[in-house]
Amino acid sequence: MRIIPAIDIIGGKCVRLTKGDYATQKTYSEDPLEMAKAFEDHGVAYLHLVDLDGARQAHVVNHRVLERIAAHTSLKIDFGGGLKSEDDLRIAFECGAAQVTGGSIAVKDPETFLGWVNRHGGERIILGADAHNGKIAVSGWQESSSLALEPFVMGYLDKGLSYVVCTDISKDGMLEGPAAGLYRDLLAAASGKDLRLIASGGIRSTEDLRELAAIGCEGAIVGKAIYEGRIPLKELLNWNNE
Repeated sequence: MRIIPAIDIIGGKCVRLTKGDYATQKTYSEDPLEMAKAFEDHGVAYLHLVDLDGARQAHVVNHRVLERIAAHTSLKIDFGGGLKSEDDLRIAFECGAAQVTGGSIAVKDPETFLGWVNRHGGERIILGADAHNGKIAVSGWQESSSLALEPFVMGYLDKGLSYVVCTDISKDGMLEGPAAGLYRDLLAAASGKDLRLIASGGIRSTEDLRELAAIGCEGAIVGKAIYEGRIPLKELLNWNNE
């Protein structure tokens, strides 16, 4: 299972929120590039970079942060937040994203999102399937939809998509453990399909990571547990050396 540290950006700074609430913003680094380099120095190969300003403003905002990290590290970056148009997608790839994550657009404009999948392939386009009480949330988690999580994900798997980042919003930033049952159910429902499930939210320890690996998750995004010292960077180095 891949370990994928998260860097969330507001105003060019590395921050974390709790349950997606912008009022809970806590800044962990003034320079996201230095944080990314620290991850790389500890054997990390992947990065989940989220433009929270972009998610709220419905277009990419912090692409220069993406560009700097891509230019000065070898991290394979998946970039999300605010990708709503062909221009947003072009900017993300030109600035160095290896993959992009589409959440709100997959709900509000599935035709455009599927066009991205068809042109760039299921290896480069990730479905952001973030849910609250089993329903998909959009617009930086500020809006709920009527779409149930499981059929939403299965529908896109049937149309050529493989990578799915799934966050149980109630778990995000709480350091109380991931939504293991939710991931088990999704993987069971996708039996026979090519679901590469990336867990996100609530991870607090390497024990949680081992549980997610045992379930069959392809990757796990880790944020606050790293920033709060629950999972020291040296443990990521040990994980990658095992």
